Amino acid sequence: MADLTRSVPPGRNYHRLTVRLTMTLVTAVGITACRDAAPEIRSPRAQPRGASELVERARLSMGSELRLTAWTAAGEKSTVEAFEAVFHEFDRLEALMSVWKRGSDVERLNAAAGVHPVAVSPEVMEVLEDARQISEWTAGKFDVTFAALSGLWKFDHDQDNRIPSPRDVAARLPLVDYRAVELDRAAGSAYLRHKGMRVHLGGIGKGYAIDRAVTILRARGLRDFMIQAGGDLYVAGRRGDRPWRVAIRDPRGPADRSFASLDLTDGTFSTSGDYERFFIDHGRRYHHILDPDLGAPARASRSATIVATRAVVADGLSTGVFILGGRAGMDLIERLPEVEGVIVTDTNEVLVSSGLKRRLILLTPPTDAP
Repeated sequence: MADLTRSVPPGRNYHRLTVRLTMTLVTAVGITACRDAAPEIRSPRAQPRGASELVERARLSMGSELRLTAWTAAGEKSTVEAFEAVFHEFDRLEALMSVWKRGSDVERLNAAAGVHPVAVSPEVMEVLEDARQISEWTAGKFDVTFAALSGLWKFDHDQDNRIPSPRDVAARLPLVDYRAVELDRAAGSAYLRHKGMRVHLGGIGKGYAIDRAVTILRARGLRDFMIQAGGDLYVAGRRGDRPWRVAIRDPRGPADRSFASLDLTDGTFSTSGDYERFFIDHGRRYHHILDPDLGAPARASRSATIVATRAVVADGLSTGVFILGGRAGMDLIERLPEVEGVIVTDTNEVLVSSGLKRRLILLTPPTDAP
């Protein structure tokens, strides 16, 4: 596993954007990246450098659409073979990490909580170690043991728009603690210290799988490609004669509306937002991103976008930063090397990290609504 622990430089000065700014209006082109929603590319047509065709394939994997796109001169046959290798890798990792797959490492780990350690694959060990590091960065706001609250809040196919009782939530909160996940790399095992604890890798597993996919496609000779899995993506090289252009969805606007865009190459992009799986009760929004300290939907942000070099980092951090909220979340982004971000706060303020303030293009102010 690549070491996530790095020296942290002094804080940088982030950029605060208000709706009073005069904005450069450009054609909305974007990937509208959001957690659990497949983003989409709408770029101007351009001839790829040395490439003759665009090859694209999509499949369902890890609960969302996995879309692969490449500009290539290698020919459709070899490119599709490379894509098939990625699809196979996603399926293999899902079989190890899913809470819905009988016999998966995670399912066995949860079943043995408080009883005994469980042997896990090297891949699951790496994801759990990455999750631990991101939990420490975010002071526990990103925590894969949030799954102990499963069944109280329902935002998947079983969404019932019901608010659980504070008593029921309080009874489960002691089981949410990333520090109670014991990892023994030498033995290749993991252990959840307390009965009733549960791990869910939905907030980090896709990012890990995307990083694996990048390695596969590069090994197959592809250099200009895009990998999209739900709200997480990686872009390599260029889209023709220009960088890939990605965009950030307006958290309160229509699903196809973006408020900002960014040119990106050889990087990853992940957004967490409160607008995909939610319900409104008495004018208050309840959504699927839970604050592990409260056992309830986080309130400090409307969306958080992370730009990084590793998808596993962007995936986990976008959730943690979303829960931290504007100032605390942006302070963390500024302390981490090779990490940039954009946060739409609970008051609809747009915060942009120092490394993006000259690169981000504001298309329109984000819509203000509950």
